Amino acid sequence: MFRRPPISVLLAALVLLALLLWLAVGDLQRFRQDAPPADAPEEESLPRVEYRVSEATPYMPRQIVQGQLEAFREVELRSRHAGRVAELPVAQGTAVEAGTTLLALSRDALEAQLERAEAQLELARAELAGADDLRQRNLISRPELLRLQSSVSVAAAELAELRQAFDETRPTAPFDGVLDRLDVELGELLQVGETFARLVDDRRLKASAWVAQRDIQDLRPGLPAEVRLLDGSRLSGELTHVASSADEATRSFYVEAEFDNPERRRLSGASATLAISLPERAVHRFSPALLELDAEGRLRVKHLDDDDRVVSTPVELVAADASEARVAGLPGTIRLITLGSGFVAPGDAVVAVPATDATEESAAERESL
Repeated sequence: MFRRPPISVLLAALVLLALLLWLAVGDLQRFRQDAPPADAPEEESLPRVEYRVSEATPYMPRQIVQGQLEAFREVELRSRHAGRVAELPVAQGTAVEAGTTLLALSRDALEAQLERAEAQLELARAELAGADDLRQRNLISRPELLRLQSSVSVAAAELAELRQAFDETRPTAPFDGVLDRLDVELGELLQVGETFARLVDDRRLKASAWVAQRDIQDLRPGLPAEVRLLDGSRLSGELTHVASSADEATRSFYVEAEFDNPERRRLSGASATLAISLPERAVHRFSPALLELDAEGRLRVKHLDDDDRVVSTPVELVAADASEARVAGLPGTIRLITLGSGFVAPGDAVVAVPATDATEESAAERESL
């Protein structure tokens, strides 16, 4: 008796038959005479950078150098006449005015020598006057007349020397100042050329320093200057001298600045920091991390033009610290690339996102998470 095959066998046979028909006939509906078009490539996305608008602002740079303070005027006083110290009218450390007598030397025989020289000059002049009368009557020779004239000149010169020596026994202060040191005692014998005191004018101070040759070009007399002392106090003045030639050993230039010291603080000889204010410049301020070096070693900054293309402009570093760089050489207003500058090159078109919008987008993403 014929038995019907199981249903699973019938299903497998039907599936096999359908597969054979598909392989034999094929999918006529999907045949094409031409090859199907390739998928269009997706448009290349532009790099995305963040920027902020930067405006140039005025800035007065400063040249900082280390130096020392000196009194505006300081002189070692030396004796021009030998003699014994008879008086010390001014005590050490006293403030004196110009013309004040600082020392009195014994004059000993100077007064008598001065009287004799005055008498000799008067005699020589009287003899010359008599000789003039005789010469008019041809009673004296011309050489004799010339000898008498010479005697008058010699007597006048001797008298002038004695008067000068007489005055030099009372040396005076050449300018207003303080008798900072007195090196003689009463009764001491002072020789010609020997130092007897030091006079210091400390109502004004002079700061001196050496400036490197790369920093000297912008310096000129008249620029404002400030000296910073070790105790934190400051004095204001101006630059008075800039050397025209560098020191051969260090290749640095000598500069001087002057400052008022109305309180006569004892600062002469002290070290100090000299800050010289340079002419005002327009600068942009941003993080030093945004500065780049090109192949020639010049500093550059990347920013955007009006068409959202990257521009790299060389700049001059005016001043910098750990948190901020101040540069010159950029237009007055720029769109400064603050994020993504390392992934773009000059001339690249970019998607420019203001820094505030980028911050808001980041905050929204964090909230969605």
